[in-house]
Amino acid sequence: MKSPAFDYEHFFELTADLFCIAGYDGYFKKINSSVSKVLGYSMEELYSRPINDFVHPEDQLVTSKVREQIYRSKPLLNFENRYLTKSGEIVWLSWTSMPVESQQLVFAIAKNITHKKEIESQRNSLITQLSLLNQELRQLTFSTSHDLRAPVNNLLSAFDLIDDRKIEDQDTLDLIQLLKNSGRKLSDTLNKYVDVLKERHEKETSIERVTFSQSLKQVLDSIQALIKTSNAEIQAEFSEVDEVDFNRAFMESVFLNLITNSIKYAKPETAPQIKIRSQRHFDQVKLTVEDNGVGMDMEKMGHRLFRVNQTFHGHTNSKGIGLYLVYHHVVGLGGKIEVDSIVNQGTKFTITFP
Repeated sequence: MKSPAFDYEHFFELTADLFCIAGYDGYFKKINSSVSKVLGYSMEELYSRPINDFVHPEDQLVTSKVREQIYRSKPLLNFENRYLTKSGEIVWLSWTSMPVESQQLVFAIAKNITHKKEIESQRNSLITQLSLLNQELRQLTFSTSHDLRAPVNNLLSAFDLIDDRKIEDQDTLDLIQLLKNSGRKLSDTLNKYVDVLKERHEKETSIERVTFSQSLKQVLDSIQALIKTSNAEIQAEFSEVDEVDFNRAFMESVFLNLITNSIKYAKPETAPQIKIRSQRHFDQVKLTVEDNGVGMDMEKMGHRLFRVNQTFHGHTNSKGIGLYLVYHHVVGLGGKIEVDSIVNQGTKFTITFP
């Protein structure tokens, strides 16, 4: 029994996903109408120009590198990049591409994930704002409780200087005693608040034996796609010292933010090279993270480097939060962080643990 005839052209046009057949020459050979609808260009415009012309300028380099991998017969799965519509809007697409070497063609399907990216961005922004607000409120509460103790203790000391024997009026004596008791209760309450806040802070930032290599592995596993698409080369050397007393979550955050920054601010046409090394310096442990990126002018930017909401190279994904967190993770636990950077030569962060 023959199978029923099937209109594959109808299936090609029916889907809302972007179906594409591209040549190894970098041009579309066949696309469905969804491509035109999403990008806003006519079919003629899409066929007449190189595909990379439609890619967001900041993603063109990494897209070209990934495309070269496809041409070497390596399938591409879930690669995300940005395109610009004819009206100038940004569209995020997630690609799955399969090369056919014998025909010099690439068969690809893309999903429009712009809405998902917007939700993720809003969520991450909200989480960051809430985290910073929570940290500021906690610090304000701690400072207020702590700073109020001094004037309260001064007030109690002043009451102790009063010689009750010289006061004959009973109402005045009762009032002084009432003020003394109220002052002591206020002092006890403030002390309890400070103790509770201190205990909670110590629990949240518990110090433990942290292994550099394990923390780095956790981070690298979580950003494998970014490392692969950027062709980043990461070298780590922990033979001299691989352990330090620190907070595990903070350590992973330090690695994550410094590595992703190095990849984000790589020089054009240059694969990021990141060198991570730990060493013992007298009785202290030092960790260095060095890259070959665009670097920065420390005379102009150094004083703002670790402030919140500070960005330095106009990158669209920069939120000015990463280095702020790194600084507070390190300094908050008694450490020190230093930066050496030269424009177009790279940046080196040196962390000294307490």
